[in-house]
Amino acid sequence: MKKVSFVAFCMVALVASMFSGETRTAEAVTCDPTELSSCLSALTSSAAPSTTCCLKLKEQKPCLCGYIKNPALKQFVNNPNAKRVASTCGVAYPKC
Repeated sequence: MKKVSFVAFCMVALVASMFSGETRTAEAVTCDPTELSSCLSALTSSAAPSTTCCLKLKEQKPCLCGYIKNPALKQFVNNPNAKRVASTCGVAYPKC
């Protein structure tokens, strides 16, 4: 539990420091990695993603390549658990 709390704290701290403004894609989606906080337990363990996680993942799909290219977020979205979560949620993992 401490590992998940530490990872969550680090992720929030990094995101807060790096994303002081909002980024928008061509689809007018606000790219905000904190929207995926409901996926944290599924991304850092073998837990199944929640319904909320899947909904947020689908909303943030246009932003995933940007998250993969961001060194602070890459470890969360470019790993086997992220691919499993995307598959479970019915979201195609992007090829960037």
